Amino acid sequence: MRVIRITRPGGPYVLKLGEVDDPVPGPGEVRVRVVAAGVNRADLLQRAGRYPAPAGVREDVPGLEFAGVVEAAGRDVGEWHAGARVMGLTAGAAYAEYVVLRADHLLPVPDGWSWEMAAAIPEAYCTAHDALDQVRARQGDRALVHAVGSSVGVALLHLLHARGSAVIGTSRTAWKLERARELGLETGVHVKGTFEPTSALRDSVDVVCDLVGGPYVAGDLECARLCGRIVVIGLSAGRSATLDLGLLLRKRLTLIGTVLRSRSDAEKAAVAAAVREALLPRFASGAVSPVVDRVFPMQDAAEAHRFVESNGNFGSVVLRWE
Repeated sequence: MRVIRITRPGGPYVLKLGEVDDPVPGPGEVRVRVVAAGVNRADLLQRAGRYPAPAGVREDVPGLEFAGVVEAAGRDVGEWHAGARVMGLTAGAAYAEYVVLRADHLLPVPDGWSWEMAAAIPEAYCTAHDALDQVRARQGDRALVHAVGSSVGVALLHLLHARGSAVIGTSRTAWKLERARELGLETGVHVKGTFEPTSALRDSVDVVCDLVGGPYVAGDLECARLCGRIVVIGLSAGRSATLDLGLLLRKRLTLIGTVLRSRSDAEKAAVAAAVREALLPRFASGAVSPVVDRVFPMQDAAEAHRFVESNGNFGSVVLRWE
């Protein structure tokens, strides 16, 4: 099968079209013919050699989310059959013509949806929904979302707005905040340099969803109200931060870190089941739908990576086989 391979750690230029053996499904697994795959920051980090794939997953083929058609199945795969339209979350290797994964990690594609829309769902919305569950986001919470224009940031905005939350969002790009306002963002904060909470932001939010990490986390402690909850989902600004632990204690804050890729198969199945129950009806009704910024041919994966690295996207970027 054709794949997009990481020929060596480096910039987008190291992504090349290649071929590897077709994957074979085992018991409880299905093989899906991939039509489209989402591009995520984790893919860029893996390509650069800064985010190794979990054990048993190809290091040289990126891709964490996809949409396609079930082609073959092993035993005990439940409802899935050849020809079913599916989308799914995988630990890697989605930039390929075929992907094999556990049947309980799949979701059905809503009727009428394009492949590009479906490919933008699994990583972004599973991550967002799971993070909000962990941080106990409730109706009426006031929330702060860093990098609100990213694919996961847009998913968080959609889901928080649907829960009746007032959402404050940050971005380094002013036009992204304007786009986010069209989706229900209440207040936009244009970050120039380091995130420094204003007096209006301090002690003002119940929930912080941090997709940036690094020094932003110190500001998260300042922004959170008494007994506020903070979830760190991404580390694009770095893996280290200097925190005022006295503030953490005095405010009785909850600080959580989360990642999906390295979780066990059972944990991922539970996340897929939760998303299916809570979000699939919203997807099917059109109440919530992804924002697909741009679609690239799979063969142009390097260009797609350059675009995401330039911070030019609002929402998701998708690759599609032609």
